[in-house]
Amino acid sequence: MVESSLLSSVDLFRDVDGSVIEELAAAATEKSLWRGDILFSESQEPDALYIVISGRIAIANKSIDGRESVVALMEDGDLFGEMGLFDGLGRSAEARALEPSKVAEIPYGPVRQTYEAHPELLWRVVDMLARRLRSMDEALADSVFLDVTGRTAKRLLELAGDSDEFTLPITQEELSGMVGASRERVNKAISAFIRLGWLTQTDRRYTITNCKVLDMHPTIDRAQWMIGGRYDFCAALGAHSIDSLSPIPHDIRYLARSHLPIFPERMDGPISTIAE
Repeated sequence: MVESSLLSSVDLFRDVDGSVIEELAAAATEKSLWRGDILFSESQEPDALYIVISGRIAIANKSIDGRESVVALMEDGDLFGEMGLFDGLGRSAEARALEPSKVAEIPYGPVRQTYEAHPELLWRVVDMLARRLRSMDEALADSVFLDVTGRTAKRLLELAGDSDEFTLPITQEELSGMVGASRERVNKAISAFIRLGWLTQTDRRYTITNCKVLDMHPTIDRAQWMIGGRYDFCAALGAHSIDSLSPIPHDIRYLARSHLPIFPERMDGPISTIAE
């Protein structure tokens, strides 16, 4: 059994009656995981959904040659593994603990009975699926419009949350899987951020040193950037100088949301690596 307050804090069960929540909590069990433990594998027959109590769980797909794409990172209070409840198909991805973690495992049976008895609660399911679709739309747009540099910036900001100082909670391989690029290209992007003064790094500890969020509308015309600024920036990188960059996005947050590419791989100098 797990605490009923954990279930009631999750959007999927937020409108469920207290007595029903107690029944679901009584049917749930707590599982402890060490780093690297596999909670379930891709294509495995599903029979339960999960809520993260503590720690981090990576939801990942693997290619036939072993490459990995981390499609989601689940943290405290996040729910996952619910798709099989509605479509009856195998797991769409693997769930793996990135650090010592605890999850609540809730069998599909009691959840299905709850929705059959109270079909009006399915609006919460619709809301959850709509948010998942929006996230997929955003991820698809990132894969098309953001280069490796922009995607790396965005993932680092997601890991940082509301803080400007953060410790990278994953390895360089796992970060590369989240970005969808090779470890070498992600390292180059981070090295470029450090050289431009956007980040400082001490082992696994990072500080975002320029937090100013630039307004995209009044000062920099998007078309002007795409036609002129992008090439000015590339030329400046080729000249090993940032003094003549015009316009230049002096902000990692701006880069992560602008969908405007830069090319740090043209910068000279040694490439730093992310600490394991």
